[in-house]
Amino acid sequence: MSLFPADPPPTDLPDELICSARGCTAPATTDVRWNNVKIHTPERRKHWLACDEHTDSLASYLGARGMLREVVPLGAEAPGSD
Repeated sequence: MSLFPADPPPTDLPDELICSARGCTAPATTDVRWNNVKIHTPERRKHWLACDEHTDSLASYLGARGMLREVVPLGAEAPGSD
């Protein structure tokens, strides 16, 4: 039994997932998964969504900072997950 009511599901979710690149409104096709080892536990993953045009630039930005973990098509499992 919980003393706190469950949060209602969000009602303002977009109908489609949009690229995380600044100013881009294209539909996302890729999940760029990352974490900052200075502040996140190793298993935690943050997500940036990317369209085909911005996948490489977002991954390169994170990779140059040592934060890139996986780049996978939307809906795919992380490499090595079972």
